[in-house]
Amino acid sequence: MSSHNARLQSGTRINIGGKMRGLSRRSVLKGVGVTMALPWLETMGGASSALAQTASEGTALTSSGAPLRMAFIFTPNGVNYQNWLPSGEGKRYRMSPTLEPLESVRRHVNIITGMTLDKARANGDGPGDHARSSASFLTGRQARKTSGNDIRLGISVDQFAASQVGGQTRLPSLEIGCENGRRAGQCDSGYSCAYVSNVSWRDEDSPVPKLIDPAKVFELMFGDPEQVEEDGDRERRIRRRKSVLDYVQEDSRQLERRLGAADRRKLEAFQDSIREIERRIQGIQNETSGRALPEDTPVPTGIPPRVGEHIDLMYDMLLLAFQTDTTRISTFMNGIGGSNRSFAELDIREGHHHLSHHRNNAQMVEKIRRIDRFYVERFARFIEKMAQAQEGEGSLLDNTMILFGSGICDGNVHNHENLPVLMAGGGGGTIDTGRIIRQPRETPLCNLYVSMLDRMGCDVASFGDSAGQLQGLTT
Repeated sequence: MSSHNARLQSGTRINIGGKMRGLSRRSVLKGVGVTMALPWLETMGGASSALAQTASEGTALTSSGAPLRMAFIFTPNGVNYQNWLPSGEGKRYRMSPTLEPLESVRRHVNIITGMTLDKARANGDGPGDHARSSASFLTGRQARKTSGNDIRLGISVDQFAASQVGGQTRLPSLEIGCENGRRAGQCDSGYSCAYVSNVSWRDEDSPVPKLIDPAKVFELMFGDPEQVEEDGDRERRIRRRKSVLDYVQEDSRQLERRLGAADRRKLEAFQDSIREIERRIQGIQNETSGRALPEDTPVPTGIPPRVGEHIDLMYDMLLLAFQTDTTRISTFMNGIGGSNRSFAELDIREGHHHLSHHRNNAQMVEKIRRIDRFYVERFARFIEKMAQAQEGEGSLLDNTMILFGSGICDGNVHNHENLPVLMAGGGGGTIDTGRIIRQPRETPLCNLYVSMLDRMGCDVASFGDSAGQLQGLTT
């Protein structure tokens, strides 16, 4: 076991003889066609019980007995680096204009500079930086330049972890996003759309599709895999506006009678958050269902019309997935590589990719700054909610590692060194947060991935183009 993993423990609290000596971390509420995992409750116990149980599972747990999790959040087109980069050193750094929304959560976040994604560079393959930036973001591999079916890349860090430790949860990993992208054909200077549309790869030629519809993510998380509902049944339930909580209410009542006052309050708050998400999804479905669309256009079932609302709801799905231990590994694409989405809510009508090629035009630079800040605002909101979600004696964020970044530094010049990288969460007590961490120029981004995989309990010596573990995550 590595020095990092020595600070983590394996095992889960179990229920002994059916009595309330300890509720299993894997306990669920079940109903017809529904399975609902539970958040961390005090009766699930702590590290002393975890040490005594199921050590052979090999799952990385924190000293409190809570599971360790990690997420990778991809943002397209890089940033305006001049407005992104903070000044100062260590914990005494000064927030940049773009990163100001992080001020309220700065104690939970590290800003890491000097990171490089060499395999996003041309390396003899000519143009196509956006395709390579998304393809290599989590793989650290050079994508074969092709627009045909002979794509070749490599396994991504999330799927590497899922292959080793993903079996401990209902979903080995969760892939979500806010733009679908095309699955085939040419999307960027001779590169397949598969490279542009995906950051998660199971192997060298198998991207892992992402879900962009919050309703489908919710269905995936709470549907009973042994009683899969037909589409008609799901639609009837939506029309009845029946909550997933209604299906598990009998199990829920029995559980509440066995819980202490603190756990009952926590369970009630958790159920309230689920109902709120359901209301938001239902509202979106109502809003989109009556919209006039061109002939043969599929009617959206749960995708918010506003970008910020969509991103926030997907972040909330990710929080819920971690809170219920449905998965411990996730990827989230805010947008596809080279996204040219506009932002009506920011009064920005031009496309993001178009604006990123601003050639120092002051008006375009200002719009890019606003888009960059918008993505940071959404991330800060998510981090705040993760920090507020209690787990054991700490928070959900304390037991998580969340990377936010892009495979391009500055979209105007398409460079792939000094990437904009944020790292949130304490990693179960193995990461010191609240700092700017300046790495030497050309430090492989995959060095950070090796360090994260190590903390997750994976057997890893190297990954992608790594040159060792990342130094400086602890002081």
